[in-house]
Amino acid sequence: MTSSQQDQSVTWPGLAVEEWADTRDTLHMWMQLVGKIRLAQAPMVNHWWQVPLYVTPRGLSTSAIPHGARLFDMEFDFLDHRLHLRSSNGDRRHVDLEPKSVAAFYGETMAALAELDLDVSIHARPVEVERAIPFADDTEHASYDPDSVHRFWRQLVAAHRVISRFRGRFIGKASPVHFFWGAMDLACTRFSGRTAPRHPGGAPNCGDWVMVEAYSHALSSCGFWPGGSSEGTFYSYAYPEPAGYAEHPVRPAEARYSTDLGEFVLPYAAVRTSGDPEGTLLEFLQTTYEAAAEAGGWDREALEDHTRPVRG
Repeated sequence: MTSSQQDQSVTWPGLAVEEWADTRDTLHMWMQLVGKIRLAQAPMVNHWWQVPLYVTPRGLSTSAIPHGARLFDMEFDFLDHRLHLRSSNGDRRHVDLEPKSVAAFYGETMAALAELDLDVSIHARPVEVERAIPFADDTEHASYDPDSVHRFWRQLVAAHRVISRFRGRFIGKASPVHFFWGAMDLACTRFSGRTAPRHPGGAPNCGDWVMVEAYSHALSSCGFWPGGSSEGTFYSYAYPEPAGYAEHPVRPAEARYSTDLGEFVLPYAAVRTSGDPEGTLLEFLQTTYEAAAEAGGWDREALEDHTRPVRG
């Protein structure tokens, strides 16, 4: 293996979904708990932008959460494998990330909040999953492989870097690059400026009104999800989906439109193993956005700034 190949394997690590599925599903529930704590305290922002987590140099963070006259935050540290809880008065606690049940993690996390005098009440069961086991009763999910979690975080770092550059060309309304703990995906969304038809909802164990708020305006959304193919999947979709969208030519050659999902998909492995992973992903993001913008009649001249470089 050449030095450039070694660097690429670090920057774009391989991680077979089947090898860490149990850990992934446990971590998903832990993330839902932390996300629900943020949801309970943060003021409402359009499209639920107050609830996601954010990629950091060490893992995933809530960012600052208000609590009375104080702020606090919670950060999954995937280098030291701890959940850090920090208050603006200087107090801090942590919960070790190690093999343990969701029930145990829930108990330790809520106890740490209590020790910090942070009273937070949440709806203590997951959303957007078929089996919504209350956190306090979930002894089924109890796996944690630190190496797999570290590699997953490195995948997020790589995806975040490229999607952030892609986002920079758009001068219309666009979301941050953020991690939605409901579906466990990194996402960034561009908006056309027009309202959208009422979303029908239908996400498991999630009120339809949640999706109505999320999809109130016409959009093109892209991101990364640790499932759907051997090593995870990049995706891009439009809501509402305009006529001709699915037939629009996109690149690279490995990209395709999934009729089951109603979105364009590109295997992470195809990006990782390409000669230019960053360029390959940017090509996917740009051409799938163009599918939404052209088929949907977006005012691209007003919404895009092509003088801004997407690479740096």
